[in-house]
Amino acid sequence: MEESVTSLTQTSIPTDTLTAASSTDKVVEWLTIGGPVVWILLLFSVIALTITLYKIWQYSALGVWRHNTPANYLSELGRGKAIASRIQACRHPVVKVMATALDHNANLKPDSPLLREEIQRVAAEQLQSLRAMLKPLELIAALSPLLGLLGTVLGMITAFQQLESLGNQVDPSALSGGIWQALLTTAVGLIVAIPALIAHNWFERTIEICGHHMGDSVTRLFTTHPS
Repeated sequence: MEESVTSLTQTSIPTDTLTAASSTDKVVEWLTIGGPVVWILLLFSVIALTITLYKIWQYSALGVWRHNTPANYLSELGRGKAIASRIQACRHPVVKVMATALDHNANLKPDSPLLREEIQRVAAEQLQSLRAMLKPLELIAALSPLLGLLGTVLGMITAFQQLESLGNQVDPSALSGGIWQALLTTAVGLIVAIPALIAHNWFERTIEICGHHMGDSVTRLFTTHPS
C-alpha cells in the first residue's frame, strides 16, 4: 500500500516542478551560506538592474540613440524650411541645444560670447540629465568585487579556524567545503559587477557621443543658418 502511494505521488508531480523546487532550494542554500555579504550583493544587483532599465527607457524616450535626428533638421534648415516649432517640440538633447542656438541667434551674433555661454550652459544641463544616476551604477560596479573578496576572506578565516579546532583529526572534506563556500561570495560579486560595469561604460560612451554631436550640430547650424 505504501509503495503504491509513493509511486502515485512520484508520478503525479511534474518533473519541471521538482526541478524548479530543487533550484529554489539551492538558491536559498547559497544565500544562507553566503551570509550578509551575498544579501548585500543581491540588493546591489536589484539596484543596478533598476538603474539600467530606467536609463535605457530614458535614452529611448529622448531619442538619444537616433543620431540622424539632428542631421535631418539641419538638412531641412539648409533647404530653407521653417521648422522652428518642430525643433522646439523635439526632446532630443542635441536638438534642444540647436533650439537654444536658433532662439538666441536672432538677437546675438554667432560669435557672441553670451550666445556661446548660453549654448554651453544648455548643453551641460542636457548632458547632466543623461548622466544622472550613473554614479550609483559605477559605485556598484566598483564595490561588488571588493565585497565578494571580503566575504571570501572572512569565509577562509572561518574555515581555517574550524580546521584548527579539529586538531589532529583533520577532515579534508571539511576544509574543501569551507573553501568553496568562501569563494561563493567572490563569484557573486563578479556576477553583479561585470554587467554593471558594461552598462555604465555603455551609457558613458552614449553621453560622450551625444556631446560630440552637440558641438558638431551647433557648428553646422551656424554655417547652414547664419542669421
